[in-house]
Amino acid sequence: QVQLVESGGGSVQVGGSLRLSCVASGDTIGRYCMGWFRQIPDREREGVAGIESDGSTSYADSVKGRFTISQDSAKNILYLQMDSLKPEDTAMYYCAADLSRKWHCSPLQSDYDFWGQGTQVTVS
Repeated sequence: QVQLVESGGGSVQVGGSLRLSCVASGDTIGRYCMGWFRQIPDREREGVAGIESDGSTSYADSVKGRFTISQDSAKNILYLQMDSLKPEDTAMYYCAADLSRKWHCSPLQSDYDFWGQGTQVTVS
């Protein structure tokens, strides 16, 4: 069992930056797949960024070059640094853990077992 709590969301101007944090408890990150997802009301939750146990990262094309996922295993925190934010980035952002995988992380929400409560990001 893993508990995830996101923070760092808020309102930001176009072109601004935010850093989202996801604090994990009950287990240690860095030993399995972790990811960030986002969701707009009435739309499917989409994968934004993922990180494997070896630190390898992947990104959705829409955020590539602007977002950076990272993890601090010592502090048990997952981060999403978001730069050059656009109005299209407005969404509820969730962190997630897939305890069944250490690599070959999935971009699909259905493959993740544990989720945070979400943090709202609004860009205008």
